[in-house]
Amino acid sequence: MEFPHEEVPPGVIAVCAQLREAGHRAWIVGGCVRDLLLGRAVGDWDVATSARPDEVTRAFRKVIPTGIDHGTVTVLHRGEGYEVTTLRGDGTYSDGRRPDEVTFVDDIADDLARRDFTVNAIAYEPTSRALVDPHGGLADLDARLLRAVGVPAQRFGEDGLRILRGARFVATLDFELEAETEAAFAGVLDVFAKVSPERVREEWLKAMKADRPSRAFEVMARTGILARTCAPLGELAPDLFRLSLEALDASEATGAERLAALLHRIGRARGAGEGAYAQTSADLAEGWLREYRFSNAERRTIGHAIRHHRELLDLDPADAGATRRFVASVGRDEWEPVARLAAAVGRAEGTDPGETLAAVQTVAASPAPLAIGDLAIGGREVIGALGGGGRMVGQVLEALLARVLAEPAANEAELLLAAIPEIRADLEARQ
Repeated sequence: MEFPHEEVPPGVIAVCAQLREAGHRAWIVGGCVRDLLLGRAVGDWDVATSARPDEVTRAFRKVIPTGIDHGTVTVLHRGEGYEVTTLRGDGTYSDGRRPDEVTFVDDIADDLARRDFTVNAIAYEPTSRALVDPHGGLADLDARLLRAVGVPAQRFGEDGLRILRGARFVATLDFELEAETEAAFAGVLDVFAKVSPERVREEWLKAMKADRPSRAFEVMARTGILARTCAPLGELAPDLFRLSLEALDASEATGAERLAALLHRIGRARGAGEGAYAQTSADLAEGWLREYRFSNAERRTIGHAIRHHRELLDLDPADAGATRRFVASVGRDEWEPVARLAAAVGRAEGTDPGETLAAVQTVAASPAPLAIGDLAIGGREVIGALGGGGRMVGQVLEALLARVLAEPAANEAELLLAAIPEIRADLEARQ
């Protein structure tokens, strides 16, 4: 497999060359090497070097000691920052996440031996244009196989996050998980339990970027990760779990919002019926999102979409009044996440909600009155017509809005004022 040297940024090559001029060796390592070999876009460039942190500091004019305890400094070269890390071997991992101590080493092979998967344990030395692949990562890239470096149970027992990363790589790289590597996942779930909610959240969000994120969650379900992370999702009946995964893959949402498709039916695992699962699912999803440190805005968007998507799917697009009432209930400015989830669920269920979505979009984009603030009269006029304030003012405004949603032409001040006596009589009769 030939390495595309010309695609390495000049700044990375310059940093490696300057280290070489100072008497040290330097390689680019990890995900950037993997992605270049796969023809994928590279996000971050990591440089490993035989130089100790103080030697790296002396070799460059501007450095930031971003992780110097673990051998990492950020080198600033022409305004860009590049992480440069001294070759190292890790000691014990008593917390199941980070090594208790870091030992600097001189051999790149020793550094690669501590990495998680073989496809991430390949190094490239720009100055000699040589690839270093002591664990068969190149062959695994060619076979599209995800395999642990060394003994899987040992590698995953060091850092519990690695099994979740493995599940995510299956989706984002579209690789298969090697059998012995997957078999080791279940034995380190107690170590995985030590991983912080924030790190779990980041891995889930990275999985959402895959073309088929369902592949990550299939691995999580098979190996027990899902049951440890999101119990209601892990407890769904197989047909409902499959439906959720199909909706996830069909979703055109981005970022955290795509989770709505994955979580939209978890209420069924808590006994909610087919016709009533949306509210329970939304409540469970919002609780899980809070536990895993998603933002208030993300929780609100996802919960709102789950809560209302079934209403949209059940709409009759020919019923204009019902469509206006739906848009009014979800909000003229908040209907789109609901529509994206409904579209994904519809596709997973084998239906085409396109006509309904078009009807909702038409109403949302129209000047039709959809909220009390859109009425031709306000609270002041209602108080005048009632001869006083009180709770009934709000009730009258809500009744007027219901009339206008049924018939937008009724939104004229004279017509609304003329309707108040009838509405008042009806409200008093019910009290």
